[in-house]
Amino acid sequence: MTTTLYGLKNCDTCKKATKWLDRFGVAYTFVDYRDNRQSPETLKDWAEKAGGWDTLINKSSTTWRQLPENRKSPGSDAEWKLLLKEYPQLIRRPVIVTGEGGFSQGFSDNGFKKMFGAGA
Repeated sequence: MTTTLYGLKNCDTCKKATKWLDRFGVAYTFVDYRDNRQSPETLKDWAEKAGGWDTLINKSSTTWRQLPENRKSPGSDAEWKLLLKEYPQLIRRPVIVTGEGGFSQGFSDNGFKKMFGAGA
């Protein structure tokens, strides 16, 4: 199974997720999505799998709270894609994508156990 973990190098939650994957021997590739911006098509795919743009975004983040009000309610997919291209750190992290089409967002020990069948 090919696993890619998308996140930010300095994110504590991403660090917890990578430590978990290392501990249970799950091979993965880490991609910092601030350094390696994802395509608009990928962002749309993630939003669909997450349950919509609002679910994909971390609205409790400092970045979100500091956005001007007019940027907080994009009216189209194009506006969401533009916002995330400009502020990739708004994506709730980490995003985990497996080669079999699996998708997960965020980190929890139990969630990872279910996804990877490890440590159960």
